Amino acid sequence: MNKSLRVKLVFIMLLIIVLLMIVVLVFLIQGVQDFYTAQFYEQMESALEQTELVNELRIAAGDEDAVSRMDGTLTVFSGVLGIDRNTRHYYILDGITGQILESSVVEKDSHIEITEKILTAMEGQNALKGDRRAGYMDVAIPIVAENAEPGYIIYIIDNKHTVQSLNAEIFSLILRAVLIGFVISIASSLFISKTLLSPVKGMTTAAEAMAGGDFSRKIMVESEDEIGILAKTFNDMATQIETMLEELKKAEKLRREFVANVSHELRTPLTSIRTYAETISDHREIPEETEEGFLRVIINESDRMTKIVQDLLELSRFDSGTSVLAIEEFSIENSVRDICAAIALEAKRHSQELNLELEWKLPSIKGDRARIEQVLMNTMSNALKYTPDGGKIDIYSGSTDTDVWVRIEDTGVGIPPEDLERVFDRFYRVDKARTRESGGTGLGLSIAKEIVTKHGGDISIESTLGVGTIVTITLPIEGI
Repeated sequence: MNKSLRVKLVFIMLLIIVLLMIVVLVFLIQGVQDFYTAQFYEQMESALEQTELVNELRIAAGDEDAVSRMDGTLTVFSGVLGIDRNTRHYYILDGITGQILESSVVEKDSHIEITEKILTAMEGQNALKGDRRAGYMDVAIPIVAENAEPGYIIYIIDNKHTVQSLNAEIFSLILRAVLIGFVISIASSLFISKTLLSPVKGMTTAAEAMAGGDFSRKIMVESEDEIGILAKTFNDMATQIETMLEELKKAEKLRREFVANVSHELRTPLTSIRTYAETISDHREIPEETEEGFLRVIINESDRMTKIVQDLLELSRFDSGTSVLAIEEFSIENSVRDICAAIALEAKRHSQELNLELEWKLPSIKGDRARIEQVLMNTMSNALKYTPDGGKIDIYSGSTDTDVWVRIEDTGVGIPPEDLERVFDRFYRVDKARTRESGGTGLGLSIAKEIVTKHGGDISIESTLGVGTIVTITLPIEGI
């Protein structure tokens, strides 16, 4: 492609040179011809209309040796008439027959055609105007002495050999200019094509690399013109495609992990249910107390499966955009107090210190109360789960001009730095074994983040391993 474009560019440059030179040649030749023709007829009019030359010719025409006298007069005035013996000649013709009586031509036996100008002079009129398109230039005037008949005709003709020679020289100059122009145009077009097509070649190479899956190729942008903008746009496009592919790979990885996690989460309670159900079915003589324990396990595992499915359905509704928030204005202060009251007994059972500190007169907010309380319950329950017995959970809440915030601080086990960025991923657990034992599915924080985001808010986690965790929930007062 690069070579074909370069050839096309060279061809276009050569074509422009040729066309330009043709136009110049035509205008020059036409201009020279028009100028030479106009100059000839102006010169003839100036020399042959009621001038000293005409008077001398009329006097000479009355002599006995009229032709010889007229020839001598014309010879004297040859400079005025521009007679050069090569391209411009004069003729003395018989006024009735047009026969050549004398001329400036060396070969005296030469003859001429009776032209329209000669016929006009035979009728007694001057013929000093000419056609510029004719292949020659000529004028004719009648010369009649007083009381002399039939008289003579002075005929001057220019065969345009001077113009033709000049045009030939011009053509030669133009031809040389064209050849030089060819050399210059080829060199310049090769240089220009290299400058212009280098980014195109780079884009072609990069596109071929992209077709092979390599999006790291970048084009060096050395200009700010249209080609430079195109190259920059191509680089941006390659970067975006590379980023998109990375995101797709990441999404595919997450999808596989998600499917594997769902399968694992559902397989574990199903296995427990089947195991305990088969035990009850195969052993009819199991003590009643043991059987009741097995049945409680089956019910608990069934509830766990139901919770997983419900959480998955809720996340699916968030993803598809079909989840509808029941927006209302409610007191965030009352919601925080209610959730704290709900977990107070569990905290007391584990000898955990639960402290609540609220700013005075927290503003009401607009949002889905049930969903917001679900987020508060989830984060506060996590604080209880991951705080050892005897630990402390502090809950604060306040507001700014536009937002309200709730902060839950615990003295729990904390989260390792490598896990902190993934705590909102679905099914992700920092301590999988412990979370599963406590009934977690790894979906709680994912759902919490979706709910808060849906309200136009933000949820963040700060944690230090072995020290504790801080969860901050921020919600807009006016809602979304």
